[in-house]
Amino acid sequence: MRFLHTMIRVRNLEDSLRFWCDIMGFVEDRRMNSEAGKFTLIFLSCPGQLDKTGGRPTPEIELTYNWEPEDYGTARNFGHIAIEVDDIYAYCQKVMDAGVVMNRPPRDGRMAFVRSPDLISVEILQKGDAKPVSEPWTSMPNIGVW
Repeated sequence: MRFLHTMIRVRNLEDSLRFWCDIMGFVEDRRMNSEAGKFTLIFLSCPGQLDKTGGRPTPEIELTYNWEPEDYGTARNFGHIAIEVDDIYAYCQKVMDAGVVMNRPPRDGRMAFVRSPDLISVEILQKGDAKPVSEPWTSMPNIGVW
């Protein structure tokens, strides 16, 4: 068995690609438009992650954009996606500088949460041991839900 991808329905393709690619750092691997089904699928992966069998990135996020508008609610039923980064403080600062709300700051030097434009929670984890606790992160409050 092999984990292939997680599918997320998105409301606005441009906003979602800006969030996942430009801000979070994922890369687009491939795209498929279905005229008959009236949807677009875009597969994203972390840079440099290729599987050992066929050269496909793994695991991936599949963004599904349905051309007909739908109401997906608050998306809290999904849970979250987790990513690992080399420097949680630098990564979180980059994300905040891009205008993304830090819902749960990395106060412990290990874990933070943000939400995508489609209200999908993204857990950001420090690779290896937690970073030393430091400001401004220690005193930052939680904002909203994640």
